[in-house]
Amino acid sequence: MKIASVEVVPYALPFREPYVTARGRLDRREMVLLRLRSEDGLVGLGEAVPLSLRGGTGIGSVVRELETLARLEQIEERAIGQAGLSAPARCAATTALLDLRGRRSAAEGQVETDEPRPIPCNATLVAGEPPAVAADALAWAEEGFATFKLKLGAGDDVGQVRAVREAVGPDARIRVDANAAWEVETAKRTLAAIEPFEVELAEQPVAGLEAMAEVGASTSIPIAGDECIETRADAEEAARAGACDVAGVKLSKAGGPEAAVEIAEVMPTYLSSALDGPVGIAAAAQVARMLEQSPDAARFAHGLATQRLFAATVAAVECELRDGMLHPPEGPGLGVEIDENALRAHRLDLH
Repeated sequence: MKIASVEVVPYALPFREPYVTARGRLDRREMVLLRLRSEDGLVGLGEAVPLSLRGGTGIGSVVRELETLARLEQIEERAIGQAGLSAPARCAATTALLDLRGRRSAAEGQVETDEPRPIPCNATLVAGEPPAVAADALAWAEEGFATFKLKLGAGDDVGQVRAVREAVGPDARIRVDANAAWEVETAKRTLAAIEPFEVELAEQPVAGLEAMAEVGASTSIPIAGDECIETRADAEEAARAGACDVAGVKLSKAGGPEAAVEIAEVMPTYLSSALDGPVGIAAAAQVARMLEQSPDAARFAHGLATQRLFAATVAAVECELRDGMLHPPEGPGLGVEIDENALRAHRLDLH
């Protein structure tokens, strides 16, 4: 597709409360907005979320990578794939192209008439003292959430799970995520201790496929891969090793929507936010809807309700959270519209 201009805007959104996991603390999320403008004036939006707590490519590098797209004569999946972009930058580019094509289809009268289906989401609880985490769970429950994801590995793990189960009752689903912080024996011991609380799944308890398989063999709790699964090849290797039963996929980690779908072809998959902004959440919602159309799809809540954690947004129109469900916007493409004043207020000066 011939592109008239490429705009790359780094920005940051503050959290309502510090976001704490076993990998560290964030007070704000740095992101990069990409706008691809076609020769006829249509604009496609993409978003890159550098995974700073995972030691990934930094925001400055992602900005420079995306700025190289302006030198391409044509921006297509093949050209993007050959540009040597990091996964977050590739995610932004492929998402913007997807959005632009959706907006073009709408402009040509090829519009879906069905209202976008809402996406069931899990609550994401920030690690802390058990009473505080339980109170946070209740606040989410009052907004209609029935699945709760606890960030473990940074405190009283068993106490947090116990407190949340007592707070939300026996019918709620609880999943845990250690972000590969545990050693094998710690993981075995902790999962054994929380098994009585009927945990839905444990996401990335340890690092490495061999260790994941060992931990998984020791517990009845299903194991989900996150850090260990970035590509379809990773998912295939994890399946062969018996390392996990499920994949939690972040678009910025996988490299975009199509890469996420490829992983889902290998094993049951749910979408998870990398603490994305409004564009990334809308793109993940589209992938989640696509996966749920499969008759063999596992019915997991998706981790896409993280916009609730932010104190601000750069969108005038974006997905909405109601009754524990993510409701995609009804507009063409991703449906997201940017609030230019808000974007200017949150823009980062990297020079």
